Amino acid sequence: MDKHIDILIVGAGISGIGLAAHLSRNCPNRQFEILERRDSFGGTWDLFKYPGIRSDSDMSTFGFNFKPWQQSNVLASGSAIKGYLSEVVDEYKLKDKINFGHRVLSANFDSSLKQWILNVEDQNQKKQTWTANFVLGCTGYYNYDHGYEPEFPNREAFKGQFIHPQHWPENLDYTGKKVVIIGSGATAITLVPAMAKGGAEHVTMLQRSPTYIASIPSIDFLYEKMRKVLSEDVAYKLTRARNIGMQRGIYAIAQKQPKLLRKFLLKSIEMQLKGKVDMKHFTPAYNPWDQRLCVVPDGDLFKILRSGKASVETDQIEKFTETGIQLKSGKHLDADIIVSATGLEIQILGGIKATLDGKPLNTSKHMLYQGVMVSDVPNMAMIIGYINASWTLKVDIAADYICRLLNYMDKKGYDEVIPQGDQTEILEDTVMGSLSSGYIARAADVMPKQGKHAPWKVTNNYLADRKELKHAKFEDGILKFFKRDLEDNRKPKLVS
Repeated sequence: MDKHIDILIVGAGISGIGLAAHLSRNCPNRQFEILERRDSFGGTWDLFKYPGIRSDSDMSTFGFNFKPWQQSNVLASGSAIKGYLSEVVDEYKLKDKINFGHRVLSANFDSSLKQWILNVEDQNQKKQTWTANFVLGCTGYYNYDHGYEPEFPNREAFKGQFIHPQHWPENLDYTGKKVVIIGSGATAITLVPAMAKGGAEHVTMLQRSPTYIASIPSIDFLYEKMRKVLSEDVAYKLTRARNIGMQRGIYAIAQKQPKLLRKFLLKSIEMQLKGKVDMKHFTPAYNPWDQRLCVVPDGDLFKILRSGKASVETDQIEKFTETGIQLKSGKHLDADIIVSATGLEIQILGGIKATLDGKPLNTSKHMLYQGVMVSDVPNMAMIIGYINASWTLKVDIAADYICRLLNYMDKKGYDEVIPQGDQTEILEDTVMGSLSSGYIARAADVMPKQGKHAPWKVTNNYLADRKELKHAKFEDGILKFFKRDLEDNRKPKLVS
């Protein structure tokens, strides 16, 4: 074996960095390392380089609970978030624990050793074998190699530049160019004003159907005022609590009174468009939060549409042409550059081929215990953030729970833990919840499934989860603990 690790974290994005910091704080006697296939940490915030990339959650809740985001801007740029993560890495001395350029190809749990055996490829494409007592998946839920791209008829005919935001060309010059952005999600509504302001001749957002979009202030003026009269810590905690409450409140209204929230959102958009853009482009056929609600700072999207520097088309693509896109309505969109902001390709565990004693692990046939541990899989946890609130809120409470569990096992002398599943509990819905977004639908074949009841039911309710995970008992009849047989010296099974 090339290396043995007590706790192996896969992925050095926001989840992996957050979990590592929590382990450093709460499990000082535990040894851990991080495997990161890329050459830098940050995950999403290191990969995506497209113009205007930013958070789509407020930073008071997107920042970790142990490290306040002490700036008054509500949303943050990708580079600012990467800088914030860099501070966490430095403060908790994590750089030396990250193995960059290391990709996990496969992972097999050897029940005779009660250990994970991992095939790893290093930066020189040299194969290594690592062993670990615990594997903690922090890879998010999308494929880093390529995004989702639907089949566009006659795409090869287009003579201009075709780009997916996940692989934005370095130093792309779009000055004076006609740009068509396909999509209406968070990426598209960020790109439109950024490219229009950045010198494009004209930017068109082409969507099949409208999305709900809310405008939020770019600066939290109340937080600014509180910082002048209260301590930094108190001002931050009050702001964070307020924003958590607002996130939950808006989602709750969407569930209980969707017509009321729909009316409010559409009226707000109408006021900002000021009659310059047809409301049909911003009037979805579904209810709020049936798909993820998008946000724009200071209504920048609506301002750029009013100015005429950008426009929106709601239509379907008939085919690509040499000079742009032919729509089914008969209209042609001229383009020098086409950006396919069509979403993510869903992937679990970073595409790792996982097995249990050589038998393939199909995560879509399993549930998540407490939204953290994979049913019937030993010594494994994964962190999947919220779909209706800041991703990092889930990172914090899941990491705290994992630390409590590890400390409990240390106290009792346990080496192995298995959340014993109940197949009568499993439902068809995934842990991503009831959202009807395209990427959610595409997740059905890989994402763990929902359970009917707790602790198998994933509620996507931060306030309820925080209370539950903080006080969850480990001796519940579901978690099964074992001690390693010290006399068993059999060699680990390596599955390629």
